[in-house]
Amino acid sequence: MKKWTAVFFTLLFLLNLTGCAGSQQRSDKTSLPTAEPSAETEAENTENRSGESVSETGKTLVVYYSATGNTETAANYIAAEIGADVFVLEPVEPYSDEDLDYNNEESRVVYEHDHPEAREIELVTAAVDNWDTYTTVFIGYPIWWGIAAWPVNGFVSENDFTGKTVIPFATSASSDLGESGELLAELAGTGDWLEGKRFSSHVSEDDVRAWLMEEGFLE
Repeated sequence: MKKWTAVFFTLLFLLNLTGCAGSQQRSDKTSLPTAEPSAETEAENTENRSGESVSETGKTLVVYYSATGNTETAANYIAAEIGADVFVLEPVEPYSDEDLDYNNEESRVVYEHDHPEAREIELVTAAVDNWDTYTTVFIGYPIWWGIAAWPVNGFVSENDFTGKTVIPFATSASSDLGESGELLAELAGTGDWLEGKRFSSHVSEDDVRAWLMEEGFLE
């Protein structure tokens, strides 16, 4: 009798030992609870999920003044190719066809050329919404007497280009870019101004695309 009692307790002990081991094995496979993320960690994760921040990549803006529509055409081609925003410079007193007749010594544009103090052209606005979000700015204009058409001067002088890459572009019948970009850079006093590009008055989309690819704005 004592022998069977001993056998019974031995089997009972072995069964309990096996159950404890299985319970311990299941417990080891259970994941530990994850700590709640802090507000700072959650903000970082949100920024990472949303991609690069504006301060890191910025946006691109195409600013232009167009007297006869040629610069407008080039500007719209650029904006369409690279997905940029557009800002049009509008003089408070627009130039008429007669104003732009440089063959007429009494025209407005000739007078302004001969009287530099008259080149301070008031714009409807020189303020761009969310200006700080743009890190690349294209500035377009016609070439007047070898320099940038002066309606762009007010925009350049009234804005801070610190931290921005600025690319001038121009249209003309025959004149090249000349020192127009350098003069605007001096007027601005801030920004990283690149060499820029002159397009003919009959600028085409292919011309613009080729230039953007050459400069690395398109692949």
